[in-house]
Amino acid sequence: MRLQLSPELEAFREEMRTFFTTQVPQEIRNTVAAHRHVTKEQYVQSQRVLNAAGLAVPHWPVEWGGKDWSPLQRHIWREELQLACVPEPLAFNTSMIGPVIAAFGNQEQKERFLPRTANLDIWWCQGFSEPDAGSDLASLRTTAVRDGDDWVVNGQKTWTTLGQHADWIFCLVRTDPTAEKKQRGISLLVFPMDTPGVTLRPIELIDGGFEVNEVFFEDVRVPAENLIGEENRGWDYAKFLLGNERVGIARIGSTKRMLAQAKAHAREVTVGGRPLLEDPRTAARIAELENELLALELTALRVVANSADGKPHPASSVLKLRGSELQQAATELVVDIAGPLSLSSFADGGSEVPDWARVATPHYLNYRKVSIYGGSNEVQRTIIAGTILGL
Repeated sequence: MRLQLSPELEAFREEMRTFFTTQVPQEIRNTVAAHRHVTKEQYVQSQRVLNAAGLAVPHWPVEWGGKDWSPLQRHIWREELQLACVPEPLAFNTSMIGPVIAAFGNQEQKERFLPRTANLDIWWCQGFSEPDAGSDLASLRTTAVRDGDDWVVNGQKTWTTLGQHADWIFCLVRTDPTAEKKQRGISLLVFPMDTPGVTLRPIELIDGGFEVNEVFFEDVRVPAENLIGEENRGWDYAKFLLGNERVGIARIGSTKRMLAQAKAHAREVTVGGRPLLEDPRTAARIAELENELLALELTALRVVANSADGKPHPASSVLKLRGSELQQAATELVVDIAGPLSLSSFADGGSEVPDWARVATPHYLNYRKVSIYGGSNEVQRTIIAGTILGL
């Protein structure tokens, strides 16, 4: 089964595919295809190529670099970008703080931040989770106390992804500890990572990488003008931001690419003298994942078509939940296809094990995170039960 597009949309898809496969440097796309580490420089170079062509932030308001596209066009843009192995525009910039500033920031903040955010002249990181406030984000303890023209920030954030590259952080802080509901006393501040009193410490992950960090704040002085929106309305902005994040987390194009790669690997691996792809159980497993992915894509199309005024649809939680499960299932499939070869992750460079099998296990381990960030899958089930099913 394939989605049938109009001739106009087919032409649009071809336009996107041609651009992504010819204008983004092949070296960068090869890095993504091989599941190798994408450097900061590669992220920046790729996003600036997209931004120069007006393709970095198509979902933003037109006046700030967006496109007057239909939801289906935006879906095609994202899918073709992922299928072409182009690094996605940095989510912290394009899907998180950018849309929040565009929707809730004042004019001065929009002019100051949005062009530089789209072009990755500012690399943003996210200061939300804390040691005792992850999925229960409203329990955060980092405080901001007004002192003259500044806010004074004290506390700690954790799991700050790519914070080692960041120039600025957007940070949820408690500004009214006396609020009756804990969600009502939170504000959103932005400030440079090199502000005195900010300390970053890396966290080693299960795959051996250093992708996330702890960030500590000790009497960090933030100008009052760096408050985004209204004081004590940060929870509303956080929900808006996370809704946008969850739509992108489905990563349907990337999972399609992983499944296509898995099928290619299954053709190369032989068991009992025949390709693994001819094994009925393996073939059925791949077919089942492809069907589930198609169902997710149809759900994504319904979500984007029913998202009013750019605001995320409640069903974005479904995309986050199922999208993360299918991403993890695809990485597990590749490990199983590699079999014992997947244990060679830490072998020396002289090993004859193919690169795809060597990175299979680290990739699988790294993808355990996708069912946690953006609101854990357990929390998404609670949201779905309350806002969609009315339970």
